[in-house]
Amino acid sequence: MTAVATDKKPEKVVESAASPMASSSTEFIHQFMVISVDKNTGKINWKTVVKEELPAERTHELGSWASNSPVTDGEDIFACFGSRGLFCLDMKGMLNGNVISVKWILWPALAKEFTCSWQRQDLYSMGSPGEILYLCTEQKDRRRCLEERPRRNHLWATPLVVEINGKTQVITSATKKVRSYDSETGEIVWECSGLTRNVIPCPVYADGIVYLMSGFMGNALKAIDLAKAKGDVTGSTAILWEYNQDTPYTPSPLLMDGKLYFLKANNGMLTCLDAKDGKAIYSNQKLNGINNIYSSPTGNKDKIYVAATGVVDVVKAGSNFELISQNALDDTFEASPIITGNDLILRGYKYLYSFSVK
Repeated sequence: MTAVATDKKPEKVVESAASPMASSSTEFIHQFMVISVDKNTGKINWKTVVKEELPAERTHELGSWASNSPVTDGEDIFACFGSRGLFCLDMKGMLNGNVISVKWILWPALAKEFTCSWQRQDLYSMGSPGEILYLCTEQKDRRRCLEERPRRNHLWATPLVVEINGKTQVITSATKKVRSYDSETGEIVWECSGLTRNVIPCPVYADGIVYLMSGFMGNALKAIDLAKAKGDVTGSTAILWEYNQDTPYTPSPLLMDGKLYFLKANNGMLTCLDAKDGKAIYSNQKLNGINNIYSSPTGNKDKIYVAATGVVDVVKAGSNFELISQNALDDTFEASPIITGNDLILRGYKYLYSFSVK
């Protein structure tokens, strides 16, 4: 996904402060596109402009008007462009050689209701019966996808969908309340307070336990046993353990092979905990060349990949911290690395990269 300015209007940017987080606006009309790239050759298979208009929201230096991540169920592609709408593209038709078309659009009439374009309005799709697509967002009139949330309960984290005892829950991690909803009724299954402001790291889950964390203006990490979670679980035995230090502001954690890895604030300091009991295996290990980071660590087999400005570090997964390699790249990375097959895909400001990780 990308948003590209046209020359149909002169650019006029308004900044509120000299900071990467300062909001800015534009008078450029933008083309909002979904692009397909052949991962083996780098060739652009197709690109579809779903909308061409002036962005209604503001953004900042570290985001764009196309910051949200698309998802697919193998037949359709779902892409959210904030006030421009949620678009469904026919991926199955593309695989059959047809022209890519937009099958449907949600919310084009609510353009002015979205007020914060740097909020991540990521999607979580689910292939279970009902084929539900979940989208969490904040709107000016306080309407919600599921149920009214507490005032100023800002959420940037992508919702997590899990199945517990045959019932599907949608877990939303936010500032004042973490809430889990029944996917069929929208009713609250459980809720919990205790995270910090500006909850950005996404929840992760394994073996019946969900891990929630945040690291802006404080530190908070909670491991919750979903078999025990019912009603308000704040301070209850459903919270198995807490580790309230060195947690991330922006990057999400990595849960792999019974270990929970996460970065401190937006810094290149890595901590590893035993996911079962929360005991520190190691903490605050410095990643060379990384001083400021917004992307999340990605794991594959016995390695962890961490991408930041000008560098990609490879760390050995396991009980002993070991920096395997440091790879210099003349680019800036704020999107998280992904692994597909034996390929590591990196999206930088300048280029899209594919590396072999055999």
